Amino acid sequence: MTPEELADRLDAAAERTGPAVHRAVQQAGTTGRDLIRANASGRPGPNVITGQYRASWQASTRGIPDGAICTIGTRAPQGRRLEFGFWDMTDSIGRHYFQPPFPHVQPALPAIGAELRAQVQHAVEEVLGD
Repeated sequence: MTPEELADRLDAAAERTGPAVHRAVQQAGTTGRDLIRANASGRPGPNVITGQYRASWQASTRGIPDGAICTIGTRAPQGRRLEFGFWDMTDSIGRHYFQPPFPHVQPALPAIGAELRAQVQHAVEEVLGD
């Protein structure tokens, strides 16, 4: 391979890197959201009453130069209290609580990390495979 051919191949790979990483991060975010939703479907996570809390979990992916960032979260007000508990506290209107934590995010984190590593490895193979 000549230096010119190598330069052309590297230019082509550079153009494919951003979109490939974006797809990898988006897939890992979707998997992470699904894992958290599954963990929020009963013990040891919170019990399901209406399903609104579980459905409130979203994954939002946006592009950045040569990559992407994904945020997984909920705007439900009970999210932090369910994950971390609410021990021996009084809320803003004077109600007293002893609510234990029902973790559903923390148990999903190792699997989310593994999924992200696998997806990025797949993206690297896709970009450099030609």
